[in-house]
Amino acid sequence: MNSVNTNVGAMVALQNLAATQNDLSVTQARINTGLKISSAKDNGAIWAIAQNQRSTSQSLNAVKDSLQRASSTVDVALSAGESVSDLLLQMKEKALAASDVTLDTNSRTALNDDFKSLRDQIAKVVANADFNGANMVKSSGSQIQALANADGSSVISVAAQDLSLGGSAMGSLAATSSIGTQTLASGMIATVDSAITAVSSSLAKLGTGSKALQSHLTFVGKLQDTLDAGIGNLVDADLAKESAKLQALQTKQQLGIQALAIANQSSSVLLSLFR
Repeated sequence: MNSVNTNVGAMVALQNLAATQNDLSVTQARINTGLKISSAKDNGAIWAIAQNQRSTSQSLNAVKDSLQRASSTVDVALSAGESVSDLLLQMKEKALAASDVTLDTNSRTALNDDFKSLRDQIAKVVANADFNGANMVKSSGSQIQALANADGSSVISVAAQDLSLGGSAMGSLAATSSIGTQTLASGMIATVDSAITAVSSSLAKLGTGSKALQSHLTFVGKLQDTLDAGIGNLVDADLAKESAKLQALQTKQQLGIQALAIANQSSSVLLSLFR
């Protein structure tokens, strides 16, 4: 039926054109954002999964910061411990030299002064082995705890090691120790030997802790990369595919506009019937 009130062809053409423009808007949004799912209305279930994974990935940034901070603290303690160990080696050399019964007074005094200088240097090294307010090698030093997972339910701990004079590692080597006499020097050799052994054991524990922190930091970095890749698989748009689709939709849009124009002209043809 020919009617000026109802143009079925125009309505169909308009519906098709609206559908094409809607698809074109979606494709343009994907190209602009690089995402095929940029909001919950695109796909609520996938968006929710991706958002949860984003939360985990971003939380791992805090875990990495905690691990790096703990690793730096342990590394400072290791550097201090290595310095202490080197100083102990020098102190043993002085004690051994001072144990010689043939030494004259001036030589023994000089060796004792060197020994006490090295002893005092140990105290200075231990006192200054701070990082971010934490010192792992002083008396009652700080135990380090670093976050190990995204929800904070797990931590990696590295125990403090007391390398202070008179502490658990130093034993009888105190802040007043000296080698002023042959007898003191002879006894000091065994004392320093024990301290060297204990300090080496403490350094081994710190080294193990540092390695554990670095190993876990590497794992967390890989885990975060894997999560980010998984999120991309869920929500990222295939831009090559979207580019091809854009070209097709733009062509379809032009054809739809032409079809609508043709359909709109059909009612004007009815005028020729009345001429």
